Amino acid sequence: PSLDEMCFVAAEMEREGFNVPLLIGGATTSRVHTAVKIAPNYDRNQAIYVLDASRAVGVVSKLLSETDREGYKADIRTEYDKVRQQHLANEAKKSRITLAAARANRFDIDWKAYTPPKPSFMGPRSFDAYDLASLVPFIDWTPFFQTWELAGRYPMILDDNKVGTEAKKLFADAQDLLKKIVAGKWLTARAVVGFWPANSIGDDIEIYTGEPRHTKLATLHTLRQQIARDPSRDRAHTALADFIAPKETGLADYVGSFAVTTGIGDEAALDKHFAKTDDYGRIMFKALADRLAEAFAEHMHWRVRTELWGYAKGEKLTNDELITEKYQGIRPAPGYPAQPDHTEKRTLWKLMDVENRAGIELTESCAMWPASSVSGLYFAHPEAHYFGVGKVERDQVEDYAARKGWTIAETERWLAPVLNYDPRSISDAKVA
Repeated sequence: PSLDEMCFVAAEMEREGFNVPLLIGGATTSRVHTAVKIAPNYDRNQAIYVLDASRAVGVVSKLLSETDREGYKADIRTEYDKVRQQHLANEAKKSRITLAAARANRFDIDWKAYTPPKPSFMGPRSFDAYDLASLVPFIDWTPFFQTWELAGRYPMILDDNKVGTEAKKLFADAQDLLKKIVAGKWLTARAVVGFWPANSIGDDIEIYTGEPRHTKLATLHTLRQQIARDPSRDRAHTALADFIAPKETGLADYVGSFAVTTGIGDEAALDKHFAKTDDYGRIMFKALADRLAEAFAEHMHWRVRTELWGYAKGEKLTNDELITEKYQGIRPAPGYPAQPDHTEKRTLWKLMDVENRAGIELTESCAMWPASSVSGLYFAHPEAHYFGVGKVERDQVEDYAARKGWTIAETERWLAPVLNYDPRSISDAKVA
C-alpha cells in the first residue's frame, strides 16, 4: 500500500472505533512517515513503525505484555512526538510561495520552435500474452536486492565486502527461478497503451476525441511545485501540464498512457509451485514478478519511443542508460512524486478500458491488482523531465478541489502525504 492508503486506513480505524495497535512497515514508508503522517490519524491506540518482519515478534510481544504494554506505547508516543516536531521544524525552514506566484514562474518551453510528433495510432491498443523472455534484458536488479534489505547497486553489490556473498547466492537463486517462470509461462504479461490528442489549459491537460479538437474526452489534473526557488538559479515551479503545448499555441500535441502487468496467474503459480510454508520461495517469486512488471514498463516505453510514437527512432541505449533515464521523454505515474494523486489512475482506466483489455483492476484506494502492475503517462517533449511536486499549500488544495469537483476534505484525504499543513488545525481554528 502507498503512504496515503496507510493514512486512510489509520483514519478509518479511528473513525470505526478500533482500539488495537497498527503496525506499519514496508518499502513505501518509514519511521518519520509513520510519526508525521500516519500515527496522528489514530489517537485511540498507536501506529508503530516496524523496520522489517523479523522485528515484528519483539514489538508484538511488548504490545501483548500486560506489564509492559502501556509503558511501551507511551514511549512510542513520546518518541514520535519528538520526531514530528523535528520534522515540522525542518519543514518550516523551507519557505513556500502562493499557487499564483508558482504559476507565474511555471516551467517555460519555447513552443514556437517545436513541432509535436504524431503517434502511429490513436486510442488504446492491447498487448496480450507478451513474451516474458523479451522483458528479462530490461530488468533493473538493484531494487530486487533492496527487497531483501541488501544495500548496494547491481552489479557492484555482488562483489561487496559485506553483503557480496549473500547477494551472489540470492542472485543465483533468482536466476534459476526466473528461468522456470519464463520457460513454464507461470505468469502472463498483458498491456494496454494509448495515445490521445491533447493540449494544456492551465494546470490541466485536456484530452480530445480526435481532430478537430472540439470535443473533450477527459481531463488530466496536475499539481504544481510550491517550494520557494532561488531566483539566481532560474529554477521554475513545474507541473506535468507544462510539458504539453498550451491550447492557445494552436499546436496539435499528444499525450500517451499505459498500464502493464506481469501478475496474471500469480496466485495459481504460487499454489502450484510453492508450499504454503516456503516463505523464501514465495517472496522470491513475488519479487521477480514485480521486477518483470517494471521491466515490462521499461520495455514498452522503449517501443513507444522507437516505434509506437516513434519520436526517438534512432535511440541506442544500454540497459544501464535506460535505468538512469537517459532517454527522451518521461513516463510519470499517478501516486508518485510528479503527481501524488492516485485517483488520476481512474481517468486512465476509463480511457484505455484497462480492466477489460489488460486484466488490471483498481481497488477503492486506487491500488492496482494484480500487484505486479505499473501504469502511467507518456510525455514526448525533449525538455520533459522527472521531478517531485513536494508539499502543497492550502491555496493549491482549494484550487485542485475545484478543478476535480471534490470537497476540500476529500482532496485533503487523497493528498494527505503532501499537505504542508495539518487539516485538523484549520478545522479546530474554525470551531474556535
